[in-house]
Amino acid sequence: MRKPTKKTTAIMIAAVTVLAGGGAAFAYWTAGGSGTGTGATASGTTPITATQTTVVSAMQPGDTAQTISGKFNNTNTSPVYVSTVAVSIASVTKAGVPASVCSASDYTLTGSPMAVNAEIPVGTAQGAWTGATIKFNNKPAVNQDDCKGATVNLAYTVS
Repeated sequence: MRKPTKKTTAIMIAAVTVLAGGGAAFAYWTAGGSGTGTGATASGTTPITATQTTVVSAMQPGDTAQTISGKFNNTNTSPVYVSTVAVSIASVTKAGVPASVCSASDYTLTGSPMAVNAEIPVGTAQGAWTGATIKFNNKPAVNQDDCKGATVNLAYTVS
């Protein structure tokens, strides 16, 4: 038998190395790509309602201011965050019709808007607001008899 030459030995070692390395090798492909998806949020909320819970007793010249307080009616399916409640005089009526001489200028509202800064739960009579006051203005030089029996209609704005 003939002894392999250095050249033949080198070729055989290279062939064995290639064959052995080829058996342990693996390959993979890479690729870029893109995709899309969506998510949805509720379309909005139904405005909640501020309801007055305090009863303002009959006002008269020279009396003290009375605090106005209330709660909320939230008909949504989840809580609603409320920052403030503002109160204003919507009208002054007497026997169900606008008072002829008595007007919003005969009354003073203070403390509006009232800070709430809270989430109002779903339901009736939820949360609370307070702090505004109303009082009858005493105008000594003016006959205010037209305000006797008048009703002050308040309006609330929730934000």
